[in-house]
Amino acid sequence: MQAGLEARKILDSLDLSLEERKGLASPIDGSAMPGLADSDAKAVDAAIAASARAFPAWRDTPAPVRGELVRRLGEVLRANKDALGKLVTLESGKPLSEGLGEVQEMIDICDFAVGLSRQLYGLTIASERPGHHMRELWHPLGPVGIISAFNFPVAVWAWNAALALVCGDPVLWKPSEKTPLSAFAAESLLQKAVTDFGRAPVGLSALLIGGASVGEALTRDARVPLVSATGSTRMGRAVGTAVAARFGRSLLELGGNAATIVAPSADLDLAVRAIAFGAAGTSGQRCTTLRRLIVHESVYEPLVKRLKAAFSSITIGDPREPGNLIGPLIDGHALDGMKHALQAAGAQGGTVWGGEVQQGLYVRPAIVEMPGQSEIVREETFAPILYVLRYSGFDDAIALLRNVPQGLSSSALTTDLREAELFLSARGSDCGIANINMGPSGAEIGGAFGGEKETGGGRESGSDAWKAYMRRQTQSINYGRELPLAQGVKFDL
Repeated sequence: MQAGLEARKILDSLDLSLEERKGLASPIDGSAMPGLADSDAKAVDAAIAASARAFPAWRDTPAPVRGELVRRLGEVLRANKDALGKLVTLESGKPLSEGLGEVQEMIDICDFAVGLSRQLYGLTIASERPGHHMRELWHPLGPVGIISAFNFPVAVWAWNAALALVCGDPVLWKPSEKTPLSAFAAESLLQKAVTDFGRAPVGLSALLIGGASVGEALTRDARVPLVSATGSTRMGRAVGTAVAARFGRSLLELGGNAATIVAPSADLDLAVRAIAFGAAGTSGQRCTTLRRLIVHESVYEPLVKRLKAAFSSITIGDPREPGNLIGPLIDGHALDGMKHALQAAGAQGGTVWGGEVQQGLYVRPAIVEMPGQSEIVREETFAPILYVLRYSGFDDAIALLRNVPQGLSSSALTTDLREAELFLSARGSDCGIANINMGPSGAEIGGAFGGEKETGGGRESGSDAWKAYMRRQTQSINYGRELPLAQGVKFDL
């Protein structure tokens, strides 16, 4: 069945109707997907205003009650996991197991957030003044703008929305222009949970469809104190600058250029599996995709030989078919970017293996043996290209890993305890994520997700990432009858 027709059937199964418009082409087969109308400037302003009006009521709702709404969202997602996962696959082109896995990630973050709703802990702090104590509390921040990318069209929204909602914040979502249907379905499922919940203020959540102008409206509006944006470094610079200009907050998850170091002691069977998924999974369209493989000279030749054999065995085709490990690139722009990068790598001394176009947007993952970390290697190309570099000393490998503008994810494959601990030390990886004996891709929701340098410094999902969605307040209480001043200051009247 054509992807566009299947998408319409899924929307019908979810009892979701939309005014029929010309939509985007599915990367799977080029068929037309159902279309959505863009939100004009008036609609965007109205949604922001409604969100601001909803905030006082939601802020005053007890956090565990807010958690009940998110629990119901998780239940709605469980009931509709298959349908939403298939829609993600149809629209983004990722294999069905990954589409379903993305919805599972949404369910998992809802579970995490429900528990968090009873654990928004502050601190008690000792005071230097007699008859006083201090404490630190966290309060709701206000409407949160969420700008998400096509490669995880619903999971990253859920990371932000689930936490924002339990923290007492309304949400405004601008999804990628390339994957609006998945966003429409996810937001509609949230609205079903809101209706079932029955105690949410009007305007608590809104979906804003459109291009850069919608994102710009969110970033420039002082009624939106936090903007969480996932995308390119170029986009992040624009968002961060605009939000900072009004003294707002931005949570940025931007470019990645993940590297894995393969040491002489590495288990090469494990390495081949970790590298193959890390570099080729999701057709190289993850921010944590493995793009730079830094291999010790003693294992370089046998590993590269095995990788070429493994990459040759990767099944490429319709991502709805369970035997296919990777599907298409998202669009022609991504395909052009891959072609350009391979041409540049060859011009910069690289030896290119693979990378052929199979048909349409389906490509064979490429392995490029490079003489050094040239300009193209230091750039992020959102496609399945694995640059392979040699090293002789572990310090040299770490220097290569660190010598890029991005700092999201990294890993080292080694059974040497000293190398592993060095890699995880302050002298080692400079990324927000560092793994041992696994690839850099495939994070769990329990840990904070994000990176350093041009990755933006933001943290989403687990650990204490919830603090980004709240404001901190230090409180001092005088329970005595005197008024001593801090630092021994005297002001006697």
